[in-house]
Amino acid sequence: MRQRWVAGLLAVATACAPGIAPAQERRVDAVDLFALAGQAADGGRTEEALQLYDALSQDPDVEVRSEARFRKGQLLAGLHRYREAAQVYRRLLDDKPQAGRVRIELAAMLAQIGDEPGARRQLRLAQAGGLPAEVAEQVSQFSRALRSPKRIGGSLEATLAPDTNINRGTQSRTLDTVIAPLLLSGDARETSGIGLRLRGSGFAKQPLTDRLSLTARTSGSADLYRGGRTNDVLASALLGGEWRGSGDQLSAAYGVTRRWYGGEAFADSRSITGEWLHQVDRVTQLSTNVSRGTIRYRRNPLQDGTLYDGNVSVEHALSARTGFAIGIGVTRQDATDPSYASTAFGPLVYGWREMGRMTLFASATVRRLIGDERNFLFLDKRRERFLSARGGVILRQWAVRGFAPTLRAGYERNQSTVAIFDYRRAYGEFGLTRSF
Repeated sequence: MRQRWVAGLLAVATACAPGIAPAQERRVDAVDLFALAGQAADGGRTEEALQLYDALSQDPDVEVRSEARFRKGQLLAGLHRYREAAQVYRRLLDDKPQAGRVRIELAAMLAQIGDEPGARRQLRLAQAGGLPAEVAEQVSQFSRALRSPKRIGGSLEATLAPDTNINRGTQSRTLDTVIAPLLLSGDARETSGIGLRLRGSGFAKQPLTDRLSLTARTSGSADLYRGGRTNDVLASALLGGEWRGSGDQLSAAYGVTRRWYGGEAFADSRSITGEWLHQVDRVTQLSTNVSRGTIRYRRNPLQDGTLYDGNVSVEHALSARTGFAIGIGVTRQDATDPSYASTAFGPLVYGWREMGRMTLFASATVRRLIGDERNFLFLDKRRERFLSARGGVILRQWAVRGFAPTLRAGYERNQSTVAIFDYRRAYGEFGLTRSF
C-alpha cells in the first residue's frame, strides 16, 4: 500500500512529455557507451554501468549529458539508492529546468527519503513549468495523495556564525527608570562573536490505517560561543497523529520544550499544536499552524504564563525555477505580571530562484509588539517594531556526497520604547546543506 502512489507517480512520469531528447547518433562513441552501459545494467553489473553513465555525463553535448544522468537516476532508483538518484536528477535539472518528467522523478525520490515538503514543492514547480493537460491532472491527483514510505529520518546542519550582537543586547550604556538611570552590565549590552550553530531534527512515523499515522518528532538547536555566557540551547519533542485526505493534511501533537541559556536552565514549556496543509491548485499550497502552550521561566516566575501562536501562509510556484510564499503570524503571550504580557503580529515573505547550479533565497518579516502594561521600573509601556531580512545561496556546483556549501547573511532591527530591548544585529552563516 505504501508504495502504490510511488508506482503511480512514476507511471505518470513515463507518460509525461520527456523534456530530454534521447541521445541521437550525433556521436558514435556516445551511442556505443550507452549500449555498453545498458548491457552492463541488464547483466547485473551495476557499478560498471554507473561508471559508464558518469563518463557520458561529462560529454560536451547537453542532450547526451542529460540522457546519461536520467538513465543513471533510473538505475539508482531501481537499486533503492534514492538519495543518490535525487542528487543525479537535481544535477540534470540544473541544465534543463523545464524537464517536467525529471522533476516528477525527483519528487518521487524525495518522498522516498522522507522529504515530503520538498517532494510537493517539486510537483508544484513541474506544474508551473508546463505539462500536458492530462498529465497535469494526474500529477495533481498524486500530489494530493502523496505519502512518504519512510518511517524514520532526520537531518543535521552545522555552520560557522559570525554575529555582531550574539546576545541581542542594546547599544545603550544606561537604562532610564522611574528611580534613576541605571548603568547596564556588559551582559546586557551588545557583544559580537563568532560561534558554532547546530541544528538537528528527527522523526518516526507508524501508519495505523491508510490515512492515519502516529508520529513522533524531535528537534534541537545550539548557538555556542566562546566563554559560554551567551550559549543558547533548545530541545523539544512532540508526539501526535497525522491524517491525510484528498488535497488536505491535518496533524496534531503534544510537545515539551526546554531552553538553556548561559549553561543554565532558562525556560520549560508544554504545548499543543495543530497544522493544516491544503492543496489550493496545481501550483499553490496553503499552510495553517496554531499552538497553545504554557511556559515556566526558571529565573523570573513573574513571566510565567500562556503562549498562543498562529500562522497562515501561501506558497506558489511561478515557474519551474521560481517560487514564493507570503504569510502572516500572530503571537499572544500572557504572564503572571501583566507588564510581561504582550501581543505581536506581522507579515512574512519568502522567495527562491534557481540559477544554473545555484539556488538563491531571501526572506523578510516585519512585526509589531504591544505590551499590556508598563513595568513598574520603566518609564514607558513596551512597544516595538521588529524588522528581519535574510538572504543566501546554496552552491550545488561544489556538492560533496550530497551536501553543498550554503552562505547566509541577515540583519535584524528591534526598535523599542524600553532601551534594554532596543537592538540591531547583523550576522552570517557558512555551512553545508543537502544539494537537493
